[in-house]
Amino acid sequence: MNRRTLIKQLGLSVPGYLLSKQAGASLLESFGQQAKGPFLPTWDSLQSYTVPEWYRNAKFGIWAHWGPQCEPEHGDWYARGMYEEGSDHYKYHVQKYGHPSKFGFKDVIHQWKAEKWDPDQLVALYKRVGAKYFFAMANHHDNLDLWNSKYQSWNSVNVGPQKDLIGGWAKAAKKQGLPFGVSVHASHAWMWYEYAQGSDKNGPLAGVPYDGKLTKADGKGAWWEGMDPQELYAQNHALSDGYHWDWEKGVSVPSKAYCDKFLKRTIELIDKYEPELLYFDDTVLPFHGLNDVGLQLAAHHYNQSMKRNKGMLKAVVNGKILNEMQRKCLVWDIERGQSNVIEPFTWQTDTCIGGWHYDKRIYENKRYKSSQTIIQTLADIVSKNGNLLLNIPVKGNGSIDDQEVAILEEIAAWMKINSECIFDTRPWKVFGEGPATTETAKLSGPGFNEGKGKPFGAADMRFTTKGDTLYAVVFGWPDNGKVTIKSLSEQNGLRPGAVNKVELVGGGELRFQRNSEGLEITMPENRPALAYANVFKIK
Repeated sequence: MNRRTLIKQLGLSVPGYLLSKQAGASLLESFGQQAKGPFLPTWDSLQSYTVPEWYRNAKFGIWAHWGPQCEPEHGDWYARGMYEEGSDHYKYHVQKYGHPSKFGFKDVIHQWKAEKWDPDQLVALYKRVGAKYFFAMANHHDNLDLWNSKYQSWNSVNVGPQKDLIGGWAKAAKKQGLPFGVSVHASHAWMWYEYAQGSDKNGPLAGVPYDGKLTKADGKGAWWEGMDPQELYAQNHALSDGYHWDWEKGVSVPSKAYCDKFLKRTIELIDKYEPELLYFDDTVLPFHGLNDVGLQLAAHHYNQSMKRNKGMLKAVVNGKILNEMQRKCLVWDIERGQSNVIEPFTWQTDTCIGGWHYDKRIYENKRYKSSQTIIQTLADIVSKNGNLLLNIPVKGNGSIDDQEVAILEEIAAWMKINSECIFDTRPWKVFGEGPATTETAKLSGPGFNEGKGKPFGAADMRFTTKGDTLYAVVFGWPDNGKVTIKSLSEQNGLRPGAVNKVELVGGGELRFQRNSEGLEITMPENRPALAYANVFKIK
């Protein structure tokens, strides 16, 4: 059975709903929220998009990937894993909270209070560290909207913290003058929560259903009386054929009502909080391959940005696993990984110093990424025409821990001296040189090649440019006291003009000579404190 036949049988055959290059009247038009503007919900129309200069110059953003799954402080995908019998999350949940037939994820949400959350303090810190934009998670696969959602009663104002978290983040970002972004992950709740429909296969509670099939009628006398768990869990449907991320590979087809509701929720988020950046944790766009909901959201976001900014387009939409055409329409996002070439279009890496959701075990075992790793990764990404979006995991109570603060302070110290090689720069003719350029790992799906290549060493360097200035970021301090940049040898045509001056940024002018081997720079006697990323300014 082909997709059109299947969707028609499910009652989804409405104008604009079937995926096509020439979509008809959109769902947004049907409920009167279509933003007027030049962008239409088609790939042909979206190809007129141009990445705004502010984003190309920004290079570095910080993300609060924070929601109710941070309350247990046990790591990623807790709301799914707690229903997987025998898993690490399941065992922890049973020990801490009780069996998921009696204490489900809805009850974890109820315990989440975010009592130490201070968005002004956190966003001010992130700006001082060097972030040029700030992202907050608006919802995750757990399906809880973190704002006062008109269309989703399971939201952070009605339950849990009883606070408009997106409103607080947006206000703090505006106060600091940082462009605000929201990440939207909830399209996959339909499939992602399916384990909540199950039950144990072994033990004293074998066969007792988890709470994923509870309905509003079951809540009499409970704390959630009057709320419908099905609105949260979205599990009133047949199970998928195994676990698949892409909608066309065996996933139970989401209903029209589910997709319509997701569209309305996201439009409200865009219109109410006016983000300039919109990140979708989806292959390409939400429901790609099923319908044009994602295209409608992208067009609406761009048009709203132009409306707010007097005809100037300042908006960005991030999507994953994009083909060449789609990278003209959206900004390609690589999760936990980097491109291995200078990309023709601006792109972004999103990664984290630990887990996506806060995990106290990472703190206890001191397994966060070091500031060295983060700074070297940033230089590598910028040299290839990319931006880095870095998640700093937030504890359930809304604070960050002392190890995270220490890492951020070291990044801030490096940035205070060296940021000119990062911000407002463009790639050079080659992104760098050294052993790590020849032993790189291929991307896997949406990314995930992070840390799989050859580790950076003192022989590795990355290049950026600004006007007539070339920056070389060298990833270490050479034992022999000399740095040789082979790409600047006398015979190399990459930079045929004379080199007149070389400085160590923050350390003064240096002696150098140019020969057939390269540009040989004599290092100063005083080694800087953060010598794992030394910036040479070459004119």
